[in-house]
Amino acid sequence: MTRLLKQLFNWRNYLQPAAIAIAIVLIASQIAVLPALATGVYEIPMLSAGDRTWVFDKGDVLSRSSESNISSVLDTLEQKTGKQVRFVTIHRLDYGETTATFTDQLFEQWFPAKEDQTNQILLVLDTVTNSAAIRTGEGVKSLLSDEIAQSVAGETVQVPLREANKYNEAFTAASSRIATVMSGEPDPGAPKVVDNIQVEGTFKTAEETDQGNATVIVVVLLVLATVIPMVTYFWYQGFS
Repeated sequence: MTRLLKQLFNWRNYLQPAAIAIAIVLIASQIAVLPALATGVYEIPMLSAGDRTWVFDKGDVLSRSSESNISSVLDTLEQKTGKQVRFVTIHRLDYGETTATFTDQLFEQWFPAKEDQTNQILLVLDTVTNSAAIRTGEGVKSLLSDEIAQSVAGETVQVPLREANKYNEAFTAASSRIATVMSGEPDPGAPKVVDNIQVEGTFKTAEETDQGNATVIVVVLLVLATVIPMVTYFWYQGFS
């Protein structure tokens, strides 16, 4: 018995350090995974000379058909006007980062020289918070003013997302609006917000409910007033 107890204590002495080591490994692995889930500017590929990639869907929220259609619109715009528009979606920002700071950093990384920035438009969306930011070069502001640019990021993109995370619709609308404005046509404006508040209710009012209940009670009383005397009569007849 004494030997058995000693063996048990020895096993406990071996297991405790092993359990602690396993716990440390698990905690360390979780800590290592968390930053990996975030997207930093350094993870976005650099643009090479003549790069005609217009959409970088790192957040994986766009369908292939939508991405193809959006790219076609932006490619046509570049061929007609020389203005380049790029959309970027990311999934989760680095700690302390905002969509606006990320957009500025990416804009500077892709276009470090002032002359390279002038005809550029960059729109970024973080799919975790659905926050969007836009950065434009000086050469596009005569048509795409800062006011319109902010409306694209804050309304054209946001309205479909607030309704039901309609990412394809949001970016399709954004590409269409930007292309229209940059082609010199009037700004179609932000999408209309649909008010889903039901003005006229389909439910009964308190007065209608009370009236309905009163009708039911009257009918029940009439039925009872007719049935009870009949049952009583036949019951007595049965004993006579």
